[in-house]
Amino acid sequence: MALIRVFEEEVERQYKRARIGGYCHLASGQEGATVGAVHPLLEHDLLFSSYRTHGMALARGVDPDAVMAELFGREGGSAHGRGGSMHLLDFSKGFLGGWGIVTGQLPLATGAALALNYRGKPNAVLCELGDAATNMGAWHESLNLAGIWDLPIVFLILNNQYGMGTTVEKASAEPELYKRASAFKMHGERVDGQDVEAVLGAADRLLRRAREERKPSVLEVLTYRYRGHSVADPGTSYRTEVEIESWKERDPIALYRQRLLDERRVGEAQIEAIDARVEKRVEHAVAFAEASPEPPTDSLPEHLYGDPDSARQFSRMRPGSPFGERELVLDGLGR
Repeated sequence: MALIRVFEEEVERQYKRARIGGYCHLASGQEGATVGAVHPLLEHDLLFSSYRTHGMALARGVDPDAVMAELFGREGGSAHGRGGSMHLLDFSKGFLGGWGIVTGQLPLATGAALALNYRGKPNAVLCELGDAATNMGAWHESLNLAGIWDLPIVFLILNNQYGMGTTVEKASAEPELYKRASAFKMHGERVDGQDVEAVLGAADRLLRRAREERKPSVLEVLTYRYRGHSVADPGTSYRTEVEIESWKERDPIALYRQRLLDERRVGEAQIEAIDARVEKRVEHAVAFAEASPEPPTDSLPEHLYGDPDSARQFSRMRPGSPFGERELVLDGLGR
């Protein structure tokens, strides 16, 4: 959780320095929900997420160097700089994205759960989505299929109270989103996302159920993002400072640290050591990203498909390729 918090703060700084391009969605404040849900995943379980994905990748164990380099658009990134902030992935960790289209990951995660059943694999899928995604058609279609076919998947709703700038209450006729699972005769429950151990317990239990009983479920986790919807959104036009501060009073990292201290599971020196280690780790990630080369322009269509013939098929996408050229050549006007 400490790593995700410091990492996201540094990402915002780097974005504002124009070292990170495109859209960028931070998860500061959601660390308890993220870590608690992802931690119970086993090695060969699969994870899908929406576009607020940096914390998901880090919680799943993706190298912070590779995550930062991906945000910088560099070859050292987990997707060789092709995915960026919204399309992070690391197949070696079972993390299959990072999806920029709202609910775009749900049919894919449902299909992955079907594949696990079809191949007789004893693993499960965790599919994260935001609260607003529960009003999209793919949500209903995916849950319906998961319910019909008894698929080993947990649909994780990170309810951070807002779909962009619209509250859940204004967008959803049933704002207690976990109850929607009942429409598909599926188990659903809600948990406090500021309590990492509560989230971990619920996620572990439902993932075990998915693996052992091949039953899908919905886990709604109540949490809050401190920043706006994206880095470009200050998040102040639709929220009050009082509201933001009231959530910060129940900050998931502060709450857990105090619990650990109160129960004498750690001492102050250990917590200070964690903070120092995390700061150095994020500094290293930035240095790694800066040193990593940018992918050559004419290599952008590479790494897209596993088809061995894809290189030939996409060769026409190279600059000037239809005319036999292999380099971009500027004319006299610099075009």
